[in-house]
Amino acid sequence: MSWKNVWVAGLAVSIMVAMIVFAGLRGVAANDQPSATTAEVRIDNFSFGPQMLTVPVGATVTWVNRDDIPHTVVSADGVFKSKAQDTDDKFSYTFTKAGTYSYFCSIHPKMTGKIVVQ
Repeated sequence: MSWKNVWVAGLAVSIMVAMIVFAGLRGVAANDQPSATTAEVRIDNFSFGPQMLTVPVGATVTWVNRDDIPHTVVSADGVFKSKAQDTDDKFSYTFTKAGTYSYFCSIHPKMTGKIVVQ
């Protein structure tokens, strides 16, 4: 066998190994990203946390009031609206369409947040 054939065979094996490793890494990376179907926003100290949240279509977001006073969760475009939530009360909404949903507390309008649905 000539050196040229050995070199070509080695190159072919190296490419095959690289392809297998790359394919395996892509699969691991895709599996490491959980597809969240639920998410939580905490209401505390007159703020929503996180203030901006990204979720997939079909996800249910639950707001939990951890503050000592009532708050509401009202979308700016009228898609969802909670009643006044006392301490430890929860409000949930399932997002069925992609888009950006801004919301606020109607009792304390300076409290704002955003849900990005992809």
